[in-house]
Amino acid sequence: MTQTDGQQPDYLTTREVADLLRVKERKVYDLAAADEIPHRRITGKLLFPASEIRAWIEGSGSLVPEDRPAVVTGSHDPLLDWAIRDSACGLATLFNGSRDGLDCFAENGAALSGLHIPEDDGWNKKSVAGLGIGYCVLIGWAVRKRGLLLSDAAQGSVSSIADLKEKRVVRRQPGAGAAALFVKLLQDAGLDETDLLPSGGYAHTESEAAAAVASGDADAALGVEAMARQYKLGFVPLMDEGFDLLIDRKSYFTGPVQRLLSFTQTEQFQSKAETMGGYDLSPLGRVRWLSP
Repeated sequence: MTQTDGQQPDYLTTREVADLLRVKERKVYDLAAADEIPHRRITGKLLFPASEIRAWIEGSGSLVPEDRPAVVTGSHDPLLDWAIRDSACGLATLFNGSRDGLDCFAENGAALSGLHIPEDDGWNKKSVAGLGIGYCVLIGWAVRKRGLLLSDAAQGSVSSIADLKEKRVVRRQPGAGAAALFVKLLQDAGLDETDLLPSGGYAHTESEAAAAVASGDADAALGVEAMARQYKLGFVPLMDEGFDLLIDRKSYFTGPVQRLLSFTQTEQFQSKAETMGGYDLSPLGRVRWLSP
């Protein structure tokens, strides 16, 4: 929250909004719970964007979301990364993992966030809905083939998660969808991270994980088939995972986002996905969840 001398802060507290509206704080909580007033829930605390509150008051209840930076955050996807560059859409990237990406998106720090968060009955939808954020839509990107990326030396001895015991395995940063998934897979195999040998620091992208195996710094990594092909690594398929894009509804209609989405309909994009391998584009563009 920023404030300069004599000026209203960018975000108001519940008490400040109640004073402004001349109502009790309980009424402000009720308005927020019914999604009838602009608000953000950040680290469990309600905050109210001052500019949107003023617009809401002057517009007799019309919610006016603030502009978001033209940034794609969240989990790294090689095809998405390539499409952003080759489409010249003008979007910047901040690939920081699914969970950190969600936090960044919830704080209005990005227009889009890439997600592949495993859930009991699918991917991503419950995690997004649980944030309580509005003005956004979850759009399908692809179903990716995920499995173990293996070095030449490991290909003869690793055919499952259980075989990773006492192997050097690339770690993904806490909060990454791949990190959460890997912990679950280890547990299902009766292992935990103490059964693995260290292999340096965290890999923050799919390409960093693959590069660590290709360079000999690790024996294996949990990764996508596209990276196994690019780095000429062994690959043991484990599952199909859903990768989605969470998009701010106002940003959806901006030039950069529309250029990216239009590019995904070109023959060039379709051909690239086929060449990279491990992508099923049948979910591309489908609405998977829409905020209230």
